[in-house]
Amino acid sequence: MARTEYYDDPKAPKPNSMVVAASAVVTDEQGRILLQRRRDNSLWALPGGGMDLTDSLPGTAVREVREETGLDVEITGIVGTYTDPKHVIAYTDGEIRRQFNVCFTARIIGGTLTISDESTELRFVPQEELDTLPMHHTQRLRIQHFLDHRDQPYLG
Repeated sequence: MARTEYYDDPKAPKPNSMVVAASAVVTDEQGRILLQRRRDNSLWALPGGGMDLTDSLPGTAVREVREETGLDVEITGIVGTYTDPKHVIAYTDGEIRRQFNVCFTARIIGGTLTISDESTELRFVPQEELDTLPMHHTQRLRIQHFLDHRDQPYLG
């Protein structure tokens, strides 16, 4: 199922759902950031996804990282909350969602890096290469907030 992301676009369709989601900035020993190239839109993104009714929000981030990358992680902190109503995601099945995302930081505790059916590529990306990758600006914002080493989580 393909998806199209809109931001502050008057032509964007009206949302018909709200999804609570979590994502994670996972780094390796060199400080590179784990990104996946999404199968549904070919853009690079942090691992993450929607919360199940049986999950906690941090547990959602842990589960999504495992499902999408094969890595086991533990949550180490929070980057921020991302709830901008200007960001709309339309799926080919008719769902048009707004997303309430909490972005965490996480460290690897096990697993093996493995591409899932949700991605076409996984990479640990050095900071100096981030600008060269096609990525939605909402993902760039989360990464930038992480790189800023903010004293407080972003609340937006």
